Amino acid sequence: MELGITGKRALVLGASRGLGRAIAEGLAAEGAQVFAAARSTDKIADWSADMPNVTPMALDLTDHASISALAETLLADGGVDILVTNSGGPAPGPAATTERAAWITQFEAMAANIFDLSAQLLPGMRERGWGRIICITSSGVEQPIPNLALSNGIRSAVVGWAKTLASEVASDGVTVNVVLPGRIHTDRVDELDAAAAKRTGKPVDEVKTASAASIPMGRYGKPSEFADMVVFLASERASYVTGSRVRIDGGSIRS
Repeated sequence: MELGITGKRALVLGASRGLGRAIAEGLAAEGAQVFAAARSTDKIADWSADMPNVTPMALDLTDHASISALAETLLADGGVDILVTNSGGPAPGPAATTERAAWITQFEAMAANIFDLSAQLLPGMRERGWGRIICITSSGVEQPIPNLALSNGIRSAVVGWAKTLASEVASDGVTVNVVLPGRIHTDRVDELDAAAAKRTGKPVDEVKTASAASIPMGRYGKPSEFADMVVFLASERASYVTGSRVRIDGGSIRS
């Protein structure tokens, strides 16, 4: 299937590893010019060494000045057609004891700065009559994940923002969708499994086996399986899909 994104300009956040890297690789494979952003540009340079249409870009989502600098650079060069927002996950912890400072700090990095970056890049999409904004959140926005209060709460705010924005820009040819990863085998999931093992006193392998058993497909997803859906939503073929939440979770969410 021809996806119609050859030559489109795509910015992918959190692209040094995990889901962000898989998405950036997928878009580049379809012919997009990909700006892969993260704090660790060396890691991006390593995996993209043989991909001339991938450009590493420095970005620290905790630093608003970094957000503005990246937007200014991209806008001076023509802006972007596709924006994939993807932030690292916060530390695990319960809702009852998470401190106010943690909420504020994480909200700025995972939500407010992403909203601002989108607002800076959006006018160009609207003027050209074509754009895609895809927000990577978590299955926790539909079924809260125990001991991930910060992630559950802040990513839910991103969902509300994305749904509101989708209605505002739909008539301009810009779509806005949210993609919900379930248990996709990334470094982040390994870290969460290790934290669960430490918390419960169980071996990590036992934690992983139990987690996989709770998924109807009986396994963790592959980053490439997740990226394939994101690439489709970024394509011309998904022109009538907007304001949606798409699960990539092997059937984990039962509602």
